[in-house]
Amino acid sequence: MTVPLEKMTAFRAMIAEVPVNDDPKYVLAKSRDYYWYSPILKDQLDAMTGQIVVQPRTEAEVITVAAACAKLRIPLTLRGGGTGNYGQCVPMEGGVVMEMTKLDRIIEITPGRVVCEAGARIEKVEHAVAETGQMLSMFPSTKRLATMAGFVSGGSGGIGSLKNGMLRDGTNITYVRLVTVEEEPRVIELRGQEILKVQHAYGTNGIITALDYGLTPAVDYLQVVALFDGYDVALSASVEAETRGIESFLLTVCERRFSRFYKKFADIFPPTHDAIFAMVAPSSLNAYKTLVADHGGTVVLVKTDAEMDAAGLPPVWECGWNHTTLQALKVEPGIWTYLQVAYEPPLDFALCARQLERYGEEIYWHHETARMGGEVHFFALPIVRWTSKDRMYEIIAELEAEGCAIYDPHAITIEDGGMKAIDTTQIDFKREADPHGLMNPGKTRGWSAEMAR
Repeated sequence: MTVPLEKMTAFRAMIAEVPVNDDPKYVLAKSRDYYWYSPILKDQLDAMTGQIVVQPRTEAEVITVAAACAKLRIPLTLRGGGTGNYGQCVPMEGGVVMEMTKLDRIIEITPGRVVCEAGARIEKVEHAVAETGQMLSMFPSTKRLATMAGFVSGGSGGIGSLKNGMLRDGTNITYVRLVTVEEEPRVIELRGQEILKVQHAYGTNGIITALDYGLTPAVDYLQVVALFDGYDVALSASVEAETRGIESFLLTVCERRFSRFYKKFADIFPPTHDAIFAMVAPSSLNAYKTLVADHGGTVVLVKTDAEMDAAGLPPVWECGWNHTTLQALKVEPGIWTYLQVAYEPPLDFALCARQLERYGEEIYWHHETARMGGEVHFFALPIVRWTSKDRMYEIIAELEAEGCAIYDPHAITIEDGGMKAIDTTQIDFKREADPHGLMNPGKTRGWSAEMAR
């Protein structure tokens, strides 16, 4: 589905001096994210593209674009760094792709908060707050490319969630400023729990132009790799880290079969042992070493960020979360895809062992730790050997039958991916902020064409 040429011509006239790019190769590149991790999504989305890319530099230019799209009823898809995995920034009905990366100012840094524009790269913000002795409460493994609003709109948690919870927990985000897509766009500010109207809404219900984000006092977390003789032993050690009060920003338990994907860790992570990749506070290092030893493990690497760089090693956070899928696909492209699995606490070690044994070479496991509602939860983002869509959903059904929750990375819509139910609060807000249903069409089942004004 595409927008007629005459409409697109009228759109370009209406947006005046807002920078545009209509080179087909550029437009195609900006109509893509990492949906190709999923062969199912690849089949669905490969042929889809926008028709023009706009690159607003100010909120005023965002308003100009929003007004033009509303008046002409042209679909509008938002794009940050394009590091999402579910096709959030793939236009399913053509139209306009709005690339937000030129809105990248850091507006204010105060104790505990940073306010920035939507398109600021997360790593840029990280460097800026570091100059004030602070750090971001969490970040995705794609922080070098990802934007602040992209993470807020498409993410749930990441590195740091073990210490500071998920994105929507506590005070990780308390302020969002956005523009509506109407003939006369409005600027709306959301505060406190109101931000849940747009957090993890895939950019379907308002154009975020600025937001705040939680900061904590900077800690020079040490990057630590420990090896264990048994995946169950490594899992047990990671669980016990919490009960021993060890301060860590990341605990990723990674089974030995991943070692062949981590080429730069070849001398550190052999195929004979399972590993925990961790970020540990210096004050907890001795306690962590004791924990590892008590489980028969060995600490084989302890370095600061600067020492990792000097040694030519990637950071340990690139060995966890969904970077594991990327690492596997770099080495064995086309062979692997992945799943997102959540476990009810406390973690059932016997269940994890059964799953590892049952699927053999079909699934390689790694488990992540994160805090939700003050309690530590475990998630797995295993890589799955691709055979067919039918087989993928057989596996999903088997895992769900064992009490696991699946956040389906092979689904396009918000509801099918994770919520499993329509978030009426977000749909009600879409009626207000995107009354014509133009934003990122096709990405939420909660909106139907009949709702459009």
